[in-house]
Amino acid sequence: MKFLGYFNLIGVFALAMLCVVQWELHRRVSLEAVALDMTRQVQAQKIADQEKTIAGDKADLDDFRKRLEQSEQSVREAEARIVKVTEERDAAASQRDAITVERDRALAERDALRADLDKWADAVKQRDDALKKEGDAVVKASKDRNEAVEKFNDLANKYNDVVKAFNAAQAKLAGK
Repeated sequence: MKFLGYFNLIGVFALAMLCVVQWELHRRVSLEAVALDMTRQVQAQKIADQEKTIAGDKADLDDFRKRLEQSEQSVREAEARIVKVTEERDAAASQRDAITVERDRALAERDALRADLDKWADAVKQRDDALKKEGDAVVKASKDRNEAVEKFNDLANKYNDVVKAFNAAQAKLAGK
């Protein structure tokens, strides 16, 4: 009879130790899951911010392209005026000086517009480079997020396996 009391006492201590081990394992898994979820939320916010930045950059790029087209149109108009001035100069020799002044002004305007066009082209190139860098950053953040999710899923699967093993052990102990 006394033996049975000691045996029950040992069984109670073993069950208490098993509960402590299970609680510690569950606590650790829960903390890791919370940390992974926080990482996922931070990365999702970064992605959202980067998508907003990219959308703004795309709008700027469209604006740059529109201005570039306007500049090109101005260059074509200036070149058309140069042609017109040149034809008038040939037709009216008496107005040669006035036409030469107009042509020189148009050439200066064309050169200024071409310089502006080159500046716009450089700005568009810089914007494209910035968009490419932002796109690469979004791809990297997505890869990092996917890796974190895969790690979390692996951890959840391992936790489920531990719980199944524990439940099987409990069922086995209950069956004895």
